[in-house]
Amino acid sequence: MHSAYQRFNNITALLSTCLLTLVGAISLSSLLFNADPKGTLGVGNIKIYTGRNDHFRTRDHEFSFLKFNVSADLTPLFDWNTKQLFLYLGAEFTSADGTQNEVVIWDRIVRRKEDAVINVNGKSKYILRDMAKTFEHASPAHYTLKYNVMPYVGVLTYGEAARTEDPVPFPAAERRVS
Repeated sequence: MHSAYQRFNNITALLSTCLLTLVGAISLSSLLFNADPKGTLGVGNIKIYTGRNDHFRTRDHEFSFLKFNVSADLTPLFDWNTKQLFLYLGAEFTSADGTQNEVVIWDRIVRRKEDAVINVNGKSKYILRDMAKTFEHASPAHYTLKYNVMPYVGVLTYGEAARTEDPVPFPAAERRVS
């Protein structure tokens, strides 16, 4: 006869194998659902101000603030394995020295399918700043609304929901009035 330890070992081995098989099936089934949400993104008022940075207090930098309009229906991204979505609005531009930059200027976490219809008229949550100190010779920026689907089980998936049609140039810097 088998001992109690051997019986316990056999039962836990069977249960863990069944559990891992179920998790693997869930992960593979999530790859079958392809959603391609689309939205619109408009960039409005862009202001660039000169000022002092916390890290480099002896020299002036240019800081960019902008207003935007985002509307997107992201409900197709929610299925039974979606835990939450991470949305972010990014600016992609090339600095004067040729460095390619991608900077996040706004983000949001969507946890429910009911909240997945996005209509935001807002302003930048984070400051857009170039390490070259100025946007004067930087290329015009493309603005994109990207998402990251975080599942309960499986791999993270990334995508793009909206993009500005034409690149938006940076305006001349203004002196901030104190």
